[in-house]
Amino acid sequence: MSAVAPDAAAASAADRLRITEIFLSLQGEARDAGWPTVFVRLTGCPLRCTYCDTAYAFHGGEWRDVDAILAEVARHGVRHVCVTGGEPLAQKRCLGLLSRLCDAGHAVSLETSGAIDISGVDARVSRVLDVKTPASGEVGRNLWENLALLTAHDQVKFVVCDRADYEWARGVVLERALHARCDVLFSPSKSELSATELADWIVADRLPVRFQMQLHKLLWNDAPGR
Repeated sequence: MSAVAPDAAAASAADRLRITEIFLSLQGEARDAGWPTVFVRLTGCPLRCTYCDTAYAFHGGEWRDVDAILAEVARHGVRHVCVTGGEPLAQKRCLGLLSRLCDAGHAVSLETSGAIDISGVDARVSRVLDVKTPASGEVGRNLWENLALLTAHDQVKFVVCDRADYEWARGVVLERALHARCDVLFSPSKSELSATELADWIVADRLPVRFQMQLHKLLWNDAPGR
């Protein structure tokens, strides 16, 4: 059997990403909630949020060629695709995958922690930026410069764990006028804050944000691949 030429091997490696799972479900949150969506979950994350529900994506996974990823996405036959993690932008080749998915005609969203520069993300992608609150344990990782890059096509999300988190997030939204820049989403940390409490606080303050609960958790709890 002939050996693979070094240049060919390098080219192949340059077109691969480590993938935890690819699956079809309903989008459970943000602007596209309720749409049948293919989720492409990349492996790895440099953060360790206290409320993380996808720790199984921190390690493992398998290397997949971008062409193979695109083929599997296409096989599901739906328009919406969400690239998530982990932290997908921790793999630099994610940028190329996002563009390829857009080129294929998909409506693409990216779920990112906000700890990594989003400036290189294809403008056709809706960036769902998760601003880390103090109770997440990762507030120091927020890359605040990212907020100035957000457009009406993007979304910003706060997972709120307690009243102090809420007041902190409210201050960020109002001081930076995020609601004038893009959709702002507040959701309760499932294990730490009552959804009713958070909803009541938002209503009392007439806060210009959208309350959301994670639809997929209501339907399937925390089952992987759902």
